[in-house]
Amino acid sequence: MTGPVLRGFGLTHRYGASTVLRDAEIAVHAGEAVAVTGPSGSGKSTLLHCLAGIIAPSEGEVWLGDDRIDRWSEARRTALRGSRLGFVFQFGGLLPELPAVENVALPLMLGGMRRSEAVARASTWFGPLGISGLEERRPGQLSGGQEQRVAIARALVTEPQVVFADEPTGALDSSSGIRVFELLTALAVRTGAALVVVTHDAEIARRCHRVVELHDGRTPAAHAAMP
Repeated sequence: MTGPVLRGFGLTHRYGASTVLRDAEIAVHAGEAVAVTGPSGSGKSTLLHCLAGIIAPSEGEVWLGDDRIDRWSEARRTALRGSRLGFVFQFGGLLPELPAVENVALPLMLGGMRRSEAVARASTWFGPLGISGLEERRPGQLSGGQEQRVAIARALVTEPQVVFADEPTGALDSSSGIRVFELLTALAVRTGAALVVVTHDAEIARRCHRVVELHDGRTPAAHAAMP
């Protein structure tokens, strides 16, 4: 196996006098799905935000490939999130005024691609996600599962190195959630992206390659998920 595409080590983060992360470490390889679990308040979302460049850790290092991104400016990290990273959130986060295909194309257009080319590329993701025919529907016309599939397409359309998913099935019933997560995992792995999933759902965590458990902001040794 080649070296990890994403590494975080010595990660400590404080909000005022409160220390949320304490010397946390994680490494994720291309084509690997890693679940980050732990009780509420254990620092899961803060770890994700540090790894994704949303915030800079108080201490420690974050590497994306050969780039140490925690040292980058906020503007540079923002540009990074629009190109080399993808995101799937609990409630989709789609823009209600745009049709589904334009929601998917949005990261490409923000990156400077012409609208026609961006929409054409975005359209290719609807078939693999089982949502062909929904390209022109707006989010309010989609079911929760359909909306999450559109969100997955948006996360993958830029062919990112890493996809971050924060409770991606939390708004869905269990059977829909599993189907959506299986699609996310299969497509991320197929494209060679690493997948980092924050979840409370033991069944979702079990379907990842590895599980990293956070307790009081610390990461003990990661262990393999159940087969």
